[in-house]
Amino acid sequence: MKIISAKVTKIWVIAMCLFTAHSSHAQSGEEESIEFSGSVDTYFRTNLSGDKFDAPASSFANLNGFALGMVNIKAEQSTAQGGFVADLVFGPRGTDAVFASPYYSATGNIVNQLYAYWNASEKLTLTLGNFNTFLGYEVISPVDNFHYSTSYLFSYGPFSHTGLKADYAISDDQSIMFAVMNPTDFTEMNDVDLYTYGLQYGFGGTYLNVLYGKQAVDANATFQVDLTGGYDLSDAISLGVNASYNETMEAGGFYGAALYPAVTVKEGVDLGMRVEYFKELASGGVAYGAGNSVIDATLTASYTTTDLRLIAELRLDQSSSAVFDSMTADQLSSFVLAAVYSF
Repeated sequence: MKIISAKVTKIWVIAMCLFTAHSSHAQSGEEESIEFSGSVDTYFRTNLSGDKFDAPASSFANLNGFALGMVNIKAEQSTAQGGFVADLVFGPRGTDAVFASPYYSATGNIVNQLYAYWNASEKLTLTLGNFNTFLGYEVISPVDNFHYSTSYLFSYGPFSHTGLKADYAISDDQSIMFAVMNPTDFTEMNDVDLYTYGLQYGFGGTYLNVLYGKQAVDANATFQVDLTGGYDLSDAISLGVNASYNETMEAGGFYGAALYPAVTVKEGVDLGMRVEYFKELASGGVAYGAGNSVIDATLTASYTTTDLRLIAELRLDQSSSAVFDSMTADQLSSFVLAAVYSF
């Protein structure tokens, strides 16, 4: 009996050792595992006034009737030493965001972000590759925006950069970032040997961003300064702000500001507005023409379940000149119903 008991004891000891080793390996593997996530979005859009094919020059939800947004698939890994992000987009919204690709490769138009980063210290992180812009309040993915259509400031500011950036945490509340990048939205390569420089200072929920550099060989340098902030005024009320000024001497530019108040009515039900003023510089305009201004007033209601978000949006665009309905109207009102599923 003692021999059997001793054998059983040994078996249990070996089993516990194997289980402990397996558990440690599993935990280590889990910490360093690759995470997959993404989203699918689709929508219905119609105008309440004017030509049915008119759309704001900013919206990213500019197709008539039942339309497709995009599929977003992201793979990422984060460890104590660093990590990577591979972010792919398929569909009209993604194509609009990666408009300067493909430039060199046949598949450049599906790469939204592709970068690796190294945690050089507890405070310093170095990132190399293609990453979404650090300017502005809104982003490409509809999952991270309250409104489904986008602002003029987002649509006419930069979308993505490819380069090297250094993020340094000064304290728990303060951070600074410096970047050296290709010309804006040249995501695959740099065949003009020009570089753009970026700087960001963050304090709490407020970020001051600066961008400077020549975007083309035969153009003057572009300068952009941008202020972005997001604040929780209470448990139910939040406020986002964005102001930006962009100019390329003798070529044009724009400036504007937007407010994003939102309130949680009850769990899963939210209401919000975007009120934006956007003006193109007299030296040249990229949307509606030199010296033109436009006001975007967007009212949005959303219902959110665990993975699905339904968005209903009423939008009014008021221009300083007749730019809608075959250049006969200065106003355009529209309605959007969107579904965004996250996984």
